[in-house]
Amino acid sequence: MWSLPPGDTVLHLLSYVALTAQAMTAALAAGRRSMDWAGVCMLGCITALGGGTIRDVLLGHYPLVWVQNPSYLALTAVAAFATILIARHVHRLNTAFLVLDAIGLVVFTMAGCDVAWQMNAPLPIVIVAGMITGCAGGVLRDILCNDVPLLFRAELYASVSVVTGLFYATAFGLNLNDQLWTALTFALGLTLRLLAIRYKWEMPKFVFNGEQR
Repeated sequence: MWSLPPGDTVLHLLSYVALTAQAMTAALAAGRRSMDWAGVCMLGCITALGGGTIRDVLLGHYPLVWVQNPSYLALTAVAAFATILIARHVHRLNTAFLVLDAIGLVVFTMAGCDVAWQMNAPLPIVIVAGMITGCAGGVLRDILCNDVPLLFRAELYASVSVVTGLFYATAFGLNLNDQLWTALTFALGLTLRLLAIRYKWEMPKFVFNGEQR
């Protein structure tokens, strides 16, 4: 009979995968905007670390995650730069990056919830902290690339983060098994996001033009 590794260890390992994937997808976006190499690396770092940075600033949680762990900054910069060298091959791995992006959303959401809970924040703040950690980096990427953020026009994204955070936070209040609940939350969030991509699940859109009365 196998046993799950500690929840924090799982999140820590998956966070490296998520940071790398976020930086590489940001690098591809930078390439489509013909940014220079410095811009590519900078956008990769902002995308991968932006959500956690905004969360920490809003919660007054210092030092910032990448200041406390400079390896995160190095990893994202290197991943973004490496994408420049292998862009032709990486560009073909669209499906793989969708899965990795979904992993990033779920892992970052859970990590954000962890930080807020450790600061004794109330449940709504825990959920919002998770959503900011999971989603804000992508919003910053799209804004810097002069695009409408995918968060506001693509398949369920923020909603997946909220559901993941709410489910994950349930374990805090009920004192459930941390390791098992971490695995269940990860499976739920990842499955929900992948199903949303596969079946094009979207929030209702508000369409209005000035001629409507």
